Amino acid sequence: MPSVDQLRAQDFVGLSAAAAAQLAARVLAHVGEQSRQIESQAQAIEFRDAKIASITFELRRLKARQFAAKTERMNAEQRQLFEETFAADQADLEAQLDEPLDVRWPLQRLAEGYPGCWTFSVDGLVGATPELLVRLEEGVATSLVLAGTLRRGDDRLGDAMQGSALSHSDKDLQEHAYAVRSVADSLAAHCTGVDVPAEPFLLHLKNVMHLASIVTAVVTDGAGSLGLVQTLHPSAAVCGTPTAAAMAVIREVEGLDRGRYAGPVGWMDASGDGEWGIALRCAELDPHDPRRLRLFAGCGIVAGSRPEAELAETAAKLVPMRDALQA
Repeated sequence: MPSVDQLRAQDFVGLSAAAAAQLAARVLAHVGEQSRQIESQAQAIEFRDAKIASITFELRRLKARQFAAKTERMNAEQRQLFEETFAADQADLEAQLDEPLDVRWPLQRLAEGYPGCWTFSVDGLVGATPELLVRLEEGVATSLVLAGTLRRGDDRLGDAMQGSALSHSDKDLQEHAYAVRSVADSLAAHCTGVDVPAEPFLLHLKNVMHLASIVTAVVTDGAGSLGLVQTLHPSAAVCGTPTAAAMAVIREVEGLDRGRYAGPVGWMDASGDGEWGIALRCAELDPHDPRRLRLFAGCGIVAGSRPEAELAETAAKLVPMRDALQA
């Protein structure tokens, strides 16, 4: 009789019922033992929980004076060039770790700490984004648009006060309207029945709250999720509107190579359906030194933006990745 590892289907042919049952029992016992060994080996794996030794802001970025100058310059450009515009400014933060990062630890913390976000890891880019660029499922496209942000309050009363302030902020409502309109207009190129809510709702995350709108539409031209992504990206939430004009200002003023930050990240199936987020609240590992990371966050700049408020918003959006690395 061959060993269990060497068994083939034809070895069961011609056996009596009792012999076949006995052989099947041997196979099940062997599989069970292998499963226990695999589980034991998995439990023995130790994650390298690297801690951040230092976090330093790069010169030119996230320094209050330079940030203020950038914001004021963008506002001036907007008033000069456009009647209505919205630009998105971003910043990065460099982290130096004691040893190469095992990304499973920060991913686990992000997933547990921000269950309402989409946690992702793609070729060294890791994060947890709250913003759904587009989901396509059986012909229905859905986008969760976020624009307008405040840090959470210290308690329920503080939260309520912050939420009320955000919901009635002309500046944030204008910023949100720009972002929603850009998504709706992009979807209209492929869809009918584009449904835009009359007003946004408050989306509460662990560290911040956002003005949020769910935009839905029915795809009528057969476009797959990647086709929708191509039309939607870059959305006003990460670029601005009008797109070409806002992008020109950003390229001149922002002074930051975003890399893959703020790009689409997601999946699709063989039918073309899929789910794509925007790579926000994330970090990119240095491909040459896995102990170094760049953390990214950003904010929308409109005519009413105040530099100190935008700086505070950007710092708040860096919290998820900082906490995930330091916990």
